[in-house]
Amino acid sequence: MSDFEMEDSASGYDSGDNSDAELQAAFERGDLKPGLNLEFNGQRDKVNDVTKLLAKTEAIKMQLPWLERLDMINILAPLAPELAVQLEKHEQKRANLFKGNAKLPYIRPEEDPVLNDFKREMLFHRQAQSAVLEAIPRLHELGIKTRRPDDYFAEMAKSDEHMQKVRANLMAKQQGQAKSERIKQIREQRKMGKMLAKQTKVQREAEKKDMLDKLKKFRKGKLKNLDFLEDAKALESKQKQSSAENRKKRNKKFGFGGKKKGLKRNTKSSSAGLDGDKSTRRQRGVKAGASVNKRLGKSRRIKAKGKK
Repeated sequence: MSDFEMEDSASGYDSGDNSDAELQAAFERGDLKPGLNLEFNGQRDKVNDVTKLLAKTEAIKMQLPWLERLDMINILAPLAPELAVQLEKHEQKRANLFKGNAKLPYIRPEEDPVLNDFKREMLFHRQAQSAVLEAIPRLHELGIKTRRPDDYFAEMAKSDEHMQKVRANLMAKQQGQAKSERIKQIREQRKMGKMLAKQTKVQREAEKKDMLDKLKKFRKGKLKNLDFLEDAKALESKQKQSSAENRKKRNKKFGFGGKKKGLKRNTKSSSAGLDGDKSTRRQRGVKAGASVNKRLGKSRRIKAKGKK
């Protein structure tokens, strides 16, 4: 129970019983004196009295020098070229978003809340730039230094551990963005490769169809020679040569495929020397089914020594 509740209970007053009956009883006893209530005459004083408000402002205003106030009233700084490019890219991005998505209703650039927020932030940035360009020379005129000395030391508001976390977070975001851009480039390269392959296939089909049409014309006697076959052979040879060169480049870059792990690991056949026998047999031209002298087992070698 609070102090106010204890005082109310001690005086016998309950906030829940505060009703019109108690006010009437107080009025009959004469407890309500003049001055406690004001009678409303139907007229109100002016709320927005500009003259009185300005006079009161001047009365309470502290006449301090500019160095103590550091207030600035200035126009916007010129728009930097990089900010102009950034704004143009942002507008184009928003336009592409509405153009490529039929579910989103189209919003004009001047009514786009996201774009307006971006422009508003840019205005704040330009306003701050203008204030800095005007305030620093005034501070220098007053003999106020605006650069920190080289030997100045002050404890940072944030600890080194906190700043390390912030730095790690920023690095993670940058790496994520770089990874996303790389994935996007790979995706675009794959699309371009598929498109080129499709175009090549269509071109080859068109060339094949053209050659078959010329063969039909030759059979019907409309063509006198088969020179187009020589041209087709030369083109095919050129394509094969180009494909072979591309295959060599891929083999040089990526290898020949297949299993790479564990190639040098010893096996049962290699430990018994069978792989070497196979290689020597191939070199000597011996067939795979021909018999080859093999090493005897351990028990047979012991028996052979005993006989000797």
